[in-house]
Amino acid sequence: MLIVVKLGTSTLTSGTPKISPPFLVEFARQITQLQALGHQVILVSSGAMAAGREKLGYPQLPKGLPAKQMLAAIGQPRLMAIYEQIFGLYGRTVAQVLLTRADLADRRRYLNARNTLTALIEQGTLPIINENDTVATEEIRVGDNDNLSALVANVVEADMLILLTDQQGLFTADPRTTPDAKLVEEVNESEIPQAIWESAGGSGTKLGTGGMVTKLQAADLARRSGTMVVIAQGTEPNILTRLANNERIGTRFMPVISAIESRKRYILSGRLSPGQITVNDGAASALKRGGSLLPIGMTRINGDFDRGDTVRILDESGRELARGISTYSSADLARLRGRHSDEIESLLGYDYGDEVIHHNDLILL
Repeated sequence: MLIVVKLGTSTLTSGTPKISPPFLVEFARQITQLQALGHQVILVSSGAMAAGREKLGYPQLPKGLPAKQMLAAIGQPRLMAIYEQIFGLYGRTVAQVLLTRADLADRRRYLNARNTLTALIEQGTLPIINENDTVATEEIRVGDNDNLSALVANVVEADMLILLTDQQGLFTADPRTTPDAKLVEEVNESEIPQAIWESAGGSGTKLGTGGMVTKLQAADLARRSGTMVVIAQGTEPNILTRLANNERIGTRFMPVISAIESRKRYILSGRLSPGQITVNDGAASALKRGGSLLPIGMTRINGDFDRGDTVRILDESGRELARGISTYSSADLARLRGRHSDEIESLLGYDYGDEVIHHNDLILL
């Protein structure tokens, strides 16, 4: 199972102004246990600005983006150093990945991010993702790591997104001011009820930038990509391993559609380039059996398109067989046509993979 875990500032600091090493040691133990059980894990971590404030001795700073970016620039390397040290206790390697909304809105950069994250988790490395606050402007910021985690879950087609917070889950009202507030255990409606949106309220802490509203936004986004989402308390004992074992804790949001259906909808409804790839009979048969399209199966390339564009795949008679997301541009494919996959790097000088279109990015018509 591929799991994305989002760790908020209030949980990372255990509600104090400082990063909490004891919590992180226990958290790293649980992540390591998940990996040992065969699960793949990606961490989206807040806390860079908190680490920056701590390093500077909690100065009084003006409000606004420049001050936040300054704190993030100071705190991000310090936060990663802490993660590297603590996960090193368990013999685990971590990797820093900084993203902005622009990285995930542009299809080529989206593919690059997905390929990088896939390569990292396949090596057993833990990618630790944060928004690239030091360079992001208001126009390209995601704005909070809750929604960033949902976007990441969409990129990697995660099975589960776990949003860890300082509360047990989503309540019918703020439990700190309403003693009879009840925990919402599951949301399975196609549209999240308005009463639940109203119960989410505003930001619950001065330490972070999010709150229950942003977690609800993230849950709604991720479940529409086929990911199950859980909002739960980060200090609950063995929270990650228990959730991976399907124990009912916190608030669970069931996916609206499957990840496969989500990808099909994107390919069929997304922008279709003028590109066409004609394939020989052998490649056509392989595609019908669920295979990927390889360079050797291509006979003609028509139209101009870029890497990440959706193109039509035609058989020798001109009939459309499928549509898919191209791993290479039309200019690259003109050089690869009819060649073997092991020749890609020598022909182009780089290699995005053996497949022209991977079967996961291809829909038969």
